[in-house]
Amino acid sequence: MTNQTIKLGSGLRQDNEVISVMRAGKLRYSKPNKYWVESSHKRYVPRPEDHVLGIVVDCKGENYWIDIKGPQLALLPVLAFEGANRRNYPKFEVSTLLYTRVVKTNTGMNPELSCVDESGKAAGFGPLKDGFMFETSTGLSRMLLSSPTCPVLEALGKKLSFETAFGLNGRCWVHAAAPRIVIIVANALMNSETLSGTQQRIMVEKLLEKISD
Repeated sequence: MTNQTIKLGSGLRQDNEVISVMRAGKLRYSKPNKYWVESSHKRYVPRPEDHVLGIVVDCKGENYWIDIKGPQLALLPVLAFEGANRRNYPKFEVSTLLYTRVVKTNTGMNPELSCVDESGKAAGFGPLKDGFMFETSTGLSRMLLSSPTCPVLEALGKKLSFETAFGLNGRCWVHAAAPRIVIIVANALMNSETLSGTQQRIMVEKLLEKISD
């Protein structure tokens, strides 16, 4: 690939003309030119532009302190919301679940989050009300966020009505009108990590057969 520049992400290292793999996992590629090795971990390492599900643990001064399953708590400025100002900003209780975006990560410092996109719009970020949150490996979260839609979500979506939010930090949120739908979807997602696409579809069919009996 001498005619273009490539970007190396996590798990890859370049030494002169040689690119080495630094950990076990799947080699991934995203257009136009980025490569990385995707591994499945329970521990999450924050990176800028990651979308994560965080839990409010405290509010001090002008920042919310958020648990994102990383080595440190993250900071979410109270002004990092669409339309927020010093007199008027969202108030959250401890344990509130938020869908947020990582904007800064510096060694030795707490990561910084935001609930707006680069244009200052909410774009789906903010509190996730009701529903059920469960924790997974980071590998499963990445699979569920992949494009095109992974088979387990596609199969469930054809038969059931529900909402989801997935964080790259290994947290998933599911909401539906009926609790049994939430349970079915959550179980299907948790069972799908080690299954092929075909196996995911078969597993969903069997789950749906049980509730139709």
